[in-house]
Amino acid sequence: MTLIPRPDHTISRTNISPHALKVLYRLKKAGYEAYLVGGGVRDLLLQRTPKDFDIATSAHPEEVNRVFRNCRLIGRRFRLAHIYFGHDVIEVATFRASEHAEKRLTNQTGRILHDNVYGTLEEDAERRDFTVNAIYYNIADFSLCDFSGGYEHLQAKQLCLIGDPDTRFREDPVRLLRAVRFAAKLDFNIEARCIEPIKTLGHLLQDIPSARLFDEILKLFLHGSAFATLQMLRQYHLFEQLFPGVGPILKDDQQFVAFLEQAMRNTDERVQAGKPVTPAFLFAVFLWGGMKQAQTPEAIQDQCEVVIKQQQQRASIPRRITHPMRDIWSMQSRFLQRVGKRPLRLLSHPKFRAAYDFFLLRASIGETDTEVAQWWTDLQTVSDSDKRKMVESHHKPRAKKYPPQQES
Repeated sequence: MTLIPRPDHTISRTNISPHALKVLYRLKKAGYEAYLVGGGVRDLLLQRTPKDFDIATSAHPEEVNRVFRNCRLIGRRFRLAHIYFGHDVIEVATFRASEHAEKRLTNQTGRILHDNVYGTLEEDAERRDFTVNAIYYNIADFSLCDFSGGYEHLQAKQLCLIGDPDTRFREDPVRLLRAVRFAAKLDFNIEARCIEPIKTLGHLLQDIPSARLFDEILKLFLHGSAFATLQMLRQYHLFEQLFPGVGPILKDDQQFVAFLEQAMRNTDERVQAGKPVTPAFLFAVFLWGGMKQAQTPEAIQDQCEVVIKQQQQRASIPRRITHPMRDIWSMQSRFLQRVGKRPLRLLSHPKFRAAYDFFLLRASIGETDTEVAQWWTDLQTVSDSDKRKMVESHHKPRAKKYPPQQES
């Protein structure tokens, strides 16, 4: 173990959540070891703002529960304690035992099914996934404990796995996605010995619960590095594992590739500007490859069922997301209807803005008419009287009907 004292590292308590500090100090006062660990420590060392603060302790979950009245124990496979401070949640995990612990339960592929076996700080460090996530901040003396060279790897911008890649990825195949997410988010290089296993073990994601995969997809694309993430998922053959219905389309449809890439660039711009990105829009983009050939309203509705049902088998999408997705897709053909009352009715649709942004995205890569997209942009900025004029200008005069001529 490498011990890095406070003067030699940059983490200050002023940058740590006061709620996390409260949990650390109370566990220490109760006689337990308590460390800040994981992404919070990693991000603080990289001068980033952590998304959350996780704590590792020698206290067992039931003991944590007795120390904190605002505690709730969760999880079956991994028993955790959540300490609630209003909307802020501090996650506390007990030190895990070595990977060789006899009581651990795995399936035939090596995936861990049950792991409530507790150990020491050293064993817990062994069980972490990547070295940069296995640096411990000790509240007792404010030092860093580094068991696997993570501090040096941070400085070298290198993402290194702890242990044998084949074994560790089989234990939890979601680590394949975490490797891509961290590498893209931090702009790190994945160590060479992990590259081939990532490419060849993607099929193990088929055994991951669909609800968990849905959450992982959101984590992949909502951290501000969606474009880099997309490129890496394709490079490591993982995109088709997440989206089996449209993954193969990317090989032959370069327009769809351009569509996805532009959508990811736009997503990154929104995240970096502090603007929201809705999961419904994101999934509508990813699955559009299976929808774009449907033209009539009936065909669109039928294809919606096919595409969504196929995706649900891999990553379950809640109804609160599938319903707006259907609206976004079904409204695409309505943007071509600029006659009569239809355009003004479309403007008042609750999902108009999302569908309009989707239409603009399609126009930006040449999938639909840019003139039509500009017309809808203008329609939203003019007065109500000018709106009516714009719509009326697209009325097609009816063909005159002449009575049949009588034969002489």
